[in-house]
Amino acid sequence: MSAATIARPQSAVVSGSFFDASNEGFRHSYDKKAFSYSHIFTESHPLFQRARMRRLLAEGTATRPWAVYDAGDIQVGQRWETYPAKTKTVEETFDDIDSGRAWMMLRHVEKDPEYGELLDQCLAEVSRLSGQEIDSDKKSQEAIIFFTSPNRVTAYHIDRECNFLMQVRGSKTINIFDRTDKDVVPEAELEKFWAKDNNAGVYKPQFQDRAFVCEMKPGIGVHIPVNCPHWLQNGDDVGISFSISYQFKDWKRKNVYQANYHLRRMGMNPTPPGQSALIDNSKRLAIETGLTLKRIIKRKSK
Repeated sequence: MSAATIARPQSAVVSGSFFDASNEGFRHSYDKKAFSYSHIFTESHPLFQRARMRRLLAEGTATRPWAVYDAGDIQVGQRWETYPAKTKTVEETFDDIDSGRAWMMLRHVEKDPEYGELLDQCLAEVSRLSGQEIDSDKKSQEAIIFFTSPNRVTAYHIDRECNFLMQVRGSKTINIFDRTDKDVVPEAELEKFWAKDNNAGVYKPQFQDRAFVCEMKPGIGVHIPVNCPHWLQNGDDVGISFSISYQFKDWKRKNVYQANYHLRRMGMNPTPPGQSALIDNSKRLAIETGLTLKRIIKRKSK
């Protein structure tokens, strides 16, 4: 089914189908491999019109999203701390997005009840299509709206969320790499990411031809599994994307990778997650015990 054949909603939040239910990627590639799919969201949807999204920046602190933004010419492999200094407010950056060489992320838009209901409904549909018990596995969930100036690059990075990214306006090219390809994503990089550095992913241009590449247009989305590195090139118009994502509970990956990070610093070559349930469980227990001791010590020191 193509995006054009999916009925678009008439109200801000509707019950029904948001995604192409015939797409086997949901069931067979969920949190394993990147895949593209069709969805109903375009800028004609009431929640994705500019005036409605601009209101998010003016709402009270209880519902206002957390805005992350920057401006300037960015390279694919550039680290975040080397980005140009901000010269405009978040509101000015939003209003100048057409020409500002800017990128903006509105995090936690689900604080607004309408977006929150939409996030819940979308994740419920992902759960049905994938056959996964998302509610029992997830630690947290989030809805994000991205705004990108024409021709702007979003640098290579790794995320800890299981993500479904949907293009609402404009076009962009996304490049997604396989986290199991250890030439592209060495274990030490993932360990550093989970232990201390959200910007630990290092772009390796010699492996660019291994990327899953998708040309995203309104009505097209991609699934980005946890820890699959990716970078994006926006098209000639302003790009607007909607992301629904969630983090798994810490025992699934975080605790094991953190344990491996410390073991590697001690000169060991730790076993990657997923190769031995017994070893993974021992590492999880060690990390959880250490965190519990830290909390006890902190309470007693007050």
